[in-house]
Amino acid sequence: MPSRPRAGSAAAVLLITLGALAPGVGASAAPSAPGGQVRHIHQRGTAEYHPTGTGTGAPGPLSTEIPHRVGADDTHAAAPQNRTLAPTGAAERSAMARAALAPPPPPGVIRTPRLVTSFDGINHRQQRTANNGNQFSLEPPDQALCVGNGHVVEAVNDAFRVYGTNGTGQTGVVDLNTFFGYPPAINRSTGVFGPQITDPTCLYDPTTRRFFLVVLTLGTTTDGDFTGQNQLDIAVTGDPTGVWKTYAVDATDDGRNGTPVHPNCPCIGDYPHVGVDAYGFYITTNEYAFFGDAYNSAQVYAFSKRALARGDADVLVTQIDTTAADAGRNGFTLWPAQSPSTGDYDRSQKGTAYFLSSNAAEEATGTDDYVSDSIVTWSLTNTRSLDAARPGIRLHDTRVGVQTYSLPPLADQKAGPAPLAECLNTPACATVLLGAPDPSAPETLSRLDSNDTRMQQVTYTGGRLYGALDTAVRAGGAVEAGIGWYIVQPRSSSTSVRASLLRQGQLGLAGNNLIYPAIGVTAQGHGVMAFTLVGDGYYPSAAYASFDGRAGAGAIYLAKAGVGPQDGFSGYRAFNDPPRPRWGDYGATAVDGHRIWIASEYIGQQCTLTQYTADPFGSCGSTRTALANWGTRISLIKP
Repeated sequence: MPSRPRAGSAAAVLLITLGALAPGVGASAAPSAPGGQVRHIHQRGTAEYHPTGTGTGAPGPLSTEIPHRVGADDTHAAAPQNRTLAPTGAAERSAMARAALAPPPPPGVIRTPRLVTSFDGINHRQQRTANNGNQFSLEPPDQALCVGNGHVVEAVNDAFRVYGTNGTGQTGVVDLNTFFGYPPAINRSTGVFGPQITDPTCLYDPTTRRFFLVVLTLGTTTDGDFTGQNQLDIAVTGDPTGVWKTYAVDATDDGRNGTPVHPNCPCIGDYPHVGVDAYGFYITTNEYAFFGDAYNSAQVYAFSKRALARGDADVLVTQIDTTAADAGRNGFTLWPAQSPSTGDYDRSQKGTAYFLSSNAAEEATGTDDYVSDSIVTWSLTNTRSLDAARPGIRLHDTRVGVQTYSLPPLADQKAGPAPLAECLNTPACATVLLGAPDPSAPETLSRLDSNDTRMQQVTYTGGRLYGALDTAVRAGGAVEAGIGWYIVQPRSSSTSVRASLLRQGQLGLAGNNLIYPAIGVTAQGHGVMAFTLVGDGYYPSAAYASFDGRAGAGAIYLAKAGVGPQDGFSGYRAFNDPPRPRWGDYGATAVDGHRIWIASEYIGQQCTLTQYTADPFGSCGSTRTALANWGTRISLIKP
């Protein structure tokens, strides 16, 4: 995920409104974009869900513990990380099911979501010890979630696991390098590096009844240096515990392997996300120079989802560049929509897929104020042609006026035991980790990264688009990290798209922060919005809000309360100067009939320095690793 400035993060903040309604705002259509470049990709082979052995998790040298990064200023984290979960007290367990943390829902929100089940997902220790410990320590986990055919699939940086809908997990956690047929991320016996995988994302398509899992894979030499080559690896299956068909799409865009030649390349296809409509499967990326800071624009990759579902040996992909497409601005984080049922697709204009994006970030504006009063609706028409020998799709976009949103501040977290920080402040202990005392001591507990203003997960159902983003809000007289949410009604033609804003609002909680939202909405228009709740009153916690297709966001509930602060390496100067405590990058929801699964990062672990330094060092009784303690939580909600 790109780094961003912090100055002026409260440049434009609105008085918070919970579930506030806004009048519909029409927006004029923009000129259509070109149809893109078509090329062939071929099936790479197959992958299987075979858990490997578990390592000890003992920390190695930093050169083999924390992966290299892309870009001199940490513009891209080369590999993301997982999180951990832990039990709560009786009061928190009660709050988990019943207690609303925010004011009652506004008029119109008449449904109270019910927590059906909730269980721990993959945590940092499990990902670090996968594949016999031949993994890196990674932050953040970048959680992906997809549900179907009686299976719940979770993927994080850099591992995944399949669960039953009762929360029972398959034996072991599978590292993504092994799954996709690559050498280990780091072979701790030989010191040889393998490719670095990052940014997992997945969905279940109700039409083809297939799971689609996508990751970004960065090529390296055996010494760990980046080659500039990178690709989007795609895996497709009907049974996630069985065999998957795999494909790869080169994302360098420097002319190799049939890619277009773009400026500043070789480039990196950062932050991939996926969506579907009636005919197509879509991946979007943010394209940056691989060896530099330059940003080009968002890229859209369109495939026939039936060709991928069949496992065709040869599949066409159409790549569309969004340079200057948003009224002269470059597209940034176009999030493709998912739909909860086959009856929710827009089949007009021979098939139409939708995307939402925001346009406050420096990548889109060229300025660093991170403030905007519009979002962007995108349509991709004639998607039925993706099944033909010569696809003829076209991308259109239009701006939609919204309440001003802006860069959120860093998220304060409730103070608590932080044994990694305490270790770094103790010369003998720091020497175990760093080989010498920490020259940056004293280290202090960091505030969490609360994302920038990019759009998060998008849903299309009932002729409406639902999306949310992180923004600064004013709650209880102070500026906090909060959420802006939107309900948009798009209308597509063969030459343009128009969109009306039906509802919008900003959600926050006094003294606390709500970060990394993900909205899920059923075909009946009932939904929930998942996020992390963290602040003066809460350790990083898995939370959600009621969400109604007519009225928007309502009261806030806990799925699982955090029990300690985030205490990971990215938040300390010894590893990252200035520190950037990575958190989230994104969460996820997955609709399963009338119910909605949510995935959230939280902290389910707490320990003292004495427990941390006990044998085995840094494990705190196998609840964390020496360098990180994140966890994930998977919950099922009946809205």
